[in-house]
Amino acid sequence: MVHHRFALPVLSLLVAAACQPPAPPEGAGAEGDRQYDVIISGGKIIDGTGNPWFHGDLAISGDRIARITPPGMLAKAAATRRIDATGKVVAPGFIDIQAQSVQAFTIGDGRVISSVTQGITTAVLGEGATPAPSNDKIIASAAGYEAVMKPVLEQFRGPRGFNAWLEAMEKHGTSQNVASFLGAATPRVYAKGEAQGPATAAELDSMRAVVRNAMEDGALGIASALIYPPANYASTEELIELSKVMAPFGGVYITHMRSEADRFLEALDEAIRIGKEGGVPVEVFHLKASGTKNWGKMPLAIAKIDSARAAGQDVTADMYLYTAGGTALAACAPPWAAADGKLLDNLRDPATRARIKAEILAPVGDNEGLCTLGGPGMVQVVGFTKAELKRYEGQRLDAIARAMKMDWPDALFEIVLAENAAIGAIFHMMTESKLPLQIRQPWIKWGTDADGMNPDSTGGLLAHPRAYGNYPRLLGRYVREQKVISLEEAIRKGTSAVARRLFIRDRGILESGAYADVIVFDPNTIIDRAAFEVPHQLSVGVEQVLVNGQAVVTDGKHTNAKPGRLVRGPGWTGWNR
Repeated sequence: MVHHRFALPVLSLLVAAACQPPAPPEGAGAEGDRQYDVIISGGKIIDGTGNPWFHGDLAISGDRIARITPPGMLAKAAATRRIDATGKVVAPGFIDIQAQSVQAFTIGDGRVISSVTQGITTAVLGEGATPAPSNDKIIASAAGYEAVMKPVLEQFRGPRGFNAWLEAMEKHGTSQNVASFLGAATPRVYAKGEAQGPATAAELDSMRAVVRNAMEDGALGIASALIYPPANYASTEELIELSKVMAPFGGVYITHMRSEADRFLEALDEAIRIGKEGGVPVEVFHLKASGTKNWGKMPLAIAKIDSARAAGQDVTADMYLYTAGGTALAACAPPWAAADGKLLDNLRDPATRARIKAEILAPVGDNEGLCTLGGPGMVQVVGFTKAELKRYEGQRLDAIARAMKMDWPDALFEIVLAENAAIGAIFHMMTESKLPLQIRQPWIKWGTDADGMNPDSTGGLLAHPRAYGNYPRLLGRYVREQKVISLEEAIRKGTSAVARRLFIRDRGILESGAYADVIVFDPNTIIDRAAFEVPHQLSVGVEQVLVNGQAVVTDGKHTNAKPGRLVRGPGWTGWNR
């Protein structure tokens, strides 16, 4: 029982406390006593949410954003480093939803200068195939990676191989944060090798186990690339079954669809079906309509996505800001030609070679026909390593064929054989006229579909300019010059929109407590400089890049710092440890 003689004094104390003014927020009015690591002042803050810019100052302590205040409130605060952002934009670092820097982060030096200087602070890997988990079948095929990766794959064996790979990248050191999907070809090759045909019940069970383990290790979901063998040997039903496994872990099905050309709309229908029956969200990689006769399909594809969303299905897409794609030159061959890893053997056999040539010239079945969509004059061959072929670097396939005095399919075969299939091409097959329509869609996001590169170590090889310029091209060409969308919306689609799509926590936004992935750029000068003929040109305008609070780019120059960390998916069992 409470005695009433104590109640009044206690009540009086409570009333008195309630009448006191509230305590000032941490550091307010006493900034001279507060120490920060970095203060960025005087800039226009665009927080990544799509909200209008506002003038403000931002303070960083350790790896987190400590405070965002009105201008001048941090003027007396102590800081190890101060950045004057007057006239500049302060924004979250970009999250590249389709990065290809597997080798750079696994066996390279991890700097990815071309990428970081665009303002990209987090790279999302995994399109098509991943180097983990590995087994004898994966190592035999290299899972789509060059032979230089094969020795590394040994350390990623076993049920926790995907985790081993992630941790190996973090230990190796990276200038960006790293996340990854599980490439859909990896569980298939793990269980079945590079053979065509449906998976047996036992093989499908093995594939399910690979997916489950990868999701527990922090994979963001499953990423398919269905124009490439052996990935395109997988049926729709197989991909639905794998999606069902990842659904309880919050995984996303993200796809380079089975066709982006003649069967573009049918492929989109397949992706939507996989998401619906698999019970997972769908993201379409680099939405595009390839080939002149297919350009008119883009409005129809957008209508399909809008219709699916109106019906309650979670379907979105991303894109890069160029009218050319890039992949292996060998992708021009029909998929069956690479079954069981025998592409080179098939090209050496006269009868099989003749059949391959016939199907390249007149694509049938699931052959995308990359070399015929725009013709050989629109195929720019890059990446020659053989001394006798280097003179052809960057030339179009038709010109190379004339110089070699043979039909262009035969020239293609000779190049692929000489380079052991490790040769790339840039395919000029889209139209600039459709890009603004895509850019404006509220569900679109950005990705480079490119390896991060270092311009000081290119070996004289060309590359797709998107590796150097995708985001500055967006902000300079399509925001500042053409005014296709607002600066705030462009940044949202490259930051918080990606983070929310992939359930990435505390990144892609500027707010107190979020990780300090922060960029400062000049909105009046930012632009890409890379071109198809001279791609190794750094973009300009991004002046400061901080990753987890550490400077990776200072005054436009890479600092060689590697503060990147792993970013795990929502199914990672470590969240509960």
